[in-house]
Amino acid sequence: MTETNDLLLSQFQYDLPDERIARFPLPQRDASKLLVYQHGQIRHERFTSLPEFLPSGSFLVFNNTKVIPARLHFTKPTGAIIELFLLSPFPNSQPISQAMEATGAAIWQGMIGNRKRWKPDEILYTTLSTPDGHVDLSVRWHDYEQSAVQLSWQPAELTFAQLIQYAGEIPLPPYLKREATDADRETYQTVYSKQEGAVAAPTAGLHFTPAVFDALAKQGIEHDYLTLHVGAGTFQPIKTENVRQHHMHTEEVVYTQENLRNLLGHINNIVAVGTTSMRALESLYWMGVKLIRKDAQPFRLDQHYAYQLPIHEQPTAEESLRAVLSELIATNKESIVAHTGIYITPGYQFKLCKGIVTNFHQPGSTLILLISALIGDDWKRVYTEALENDYRFLSYGDSSLLLP
Repeated sequence: MTETNDLLLSQFQYDLPDERIARFPLPQRDASKLLVYQHGQIRHERFTSLPEFLPSGSFLVFNNTKVIPARLHFTKPTGAIIELFLLSPFPNSQPISQAMEATGAAIWQGMIGNRKRWKPDEILYTTLSTPDGHVDLSVRWHDYEQSAVQLSWQPAELTFAQLIQYAGEIPLPPYLKREATDADRETYQTVYSKQEGAVAAPTAGLHFTPAVFDALAKQGIEHDYLTLHVGAGTFQPIKTENVRQHHMHTEEVVYTQENLRNLLGHINNIVAVGTTSMRALESLYWMGVKLIRKDAQPFRLDQHYAYQLPIHEQPTAEESLRAVLSELIATNKESIVAHTGIYITPGYQFKLCKGIVTNFHQPGSTLILLISALIGDDWKRVYTEALENDYRFLSYGDSSLLLP
């Protein structure tokens, strides 16, 4: 594994016609197409047949993060509209689960639309009509340079999570080029979403239904959930011609003792559902490595760490997971909040994941790089086949099962 050889952005582009972008979901979640890539062979199926094509004994790992209505709008007396796209609690060291429970006031960092119209000392107000009565909400700058704002509300006993359900809109991906509808509040969540805090859905999971879960169980295929709160950085395009120079975003991920025990019990059969699950799983290996090597900040992973250690110095997946489990037991923690900026590019050697269930991604994106890392240049053949067979692309699009 090395980061020394240049990878050019042009190698990871393909022509995606606008009409192939799925702007709305299918009426039935599991009615989508499924491209199955297995050991170089490609076949075209329906998503409902996924359990038949998973290797015997597969263990699926899902991301149970829940998208929050993170877009808020305030209208100034002049008529100017200020948009807040709340991305993460401020400071970033605060766990998202804790921030969701804040009452009365909260400080978040985000992207501010029309910010030139919002003076540093100006407070914006709005009143929300809710089924439980009126809610008064105000927002002021907390740190102008860091794009951090303070929200305050009455009744103060409302949690931040409750407040944004009233005040916010679901933040659809920018490439859908449309306003969010009430229906998106349900369709842009997985059926198993649970832990609030993402600003983008783990879209590979949108196809799963209770019927698919039943079919998986009948095949004896077990699964588990971890939590990676997907950030807006997932949509950030690569702008450097040498893709290795791209600055990778960092996301919060939560691992539990139960996750570790389940993974240890299925160590050679792990299939990630979505790129976020894959990032979380591969990051977990390297966090174990950091613990074994007694490196600083073992539960904070930057984009370069996974490429620095010679192969012969890398512990086994089992040794790494056991190190993390031992740390949680020793510190009497059921779970750990970690942060990962892992950047999976061609040349990366996967430590836990044997395959992935995933949608079709934007040209020139970090997600295409991840797919290329898994199946090599065959990603081009997969995407060409999908385009030639009328697959729907991106968040609300069709699915694939990739087994190298």
